[in-house]
Amino acid sequence: MSERPTILYGREQDLDVAEFRRVLVESGLGRIRPVDDTPRLQAMIDGANLIVTARLDQPGRPLVGVGRAVTDSVWCCYLSDLAVSPSAQGLGVGKGLLDEARRQLGPDVSLYLISVPEAIGFYERAGMKRLTDAFSYKRER
Repeated sequence: MSERPTILYGREQDLDVAEFRRVLVESGLGRIRPVDDTPRLQAMIDGANLIVTARLDQPGRPLVGVGRAVTDSVWCCYLSDLAVSPSAQGLGVGKGLLDEARRQLGPDVSLYLISVPEAIGFYERAGMKRLTDAFSYKRER
């Protein structure tokens, strides 16, 4: 039986755009993110004021998960991306990223997100409450 790898969680505001892109593509979120528009991906990183990461504790510290959010740091936080590479799925990385975001935010800040349909069960198992009264204007591109 192989040993579970150690995952290192942290905050990385200067995340490399190529690493971000790779995890988005590997996780499947690349289907609904602008992964072929590097300047837009970089702007997404630059505009986020909370980026939490999961890296393997191995040489090179490969990125296996990322959470990207916008927050006022006192009342609310919108987690716009939570992506985990398939190689790390089942290791608790998604829950670890949620926990790290909540640790960084503190107990006074609510955390919100919009789930892709296939991840709803994950968020419910993680203890998040499903909201029924949410609204949006969809981006045009």
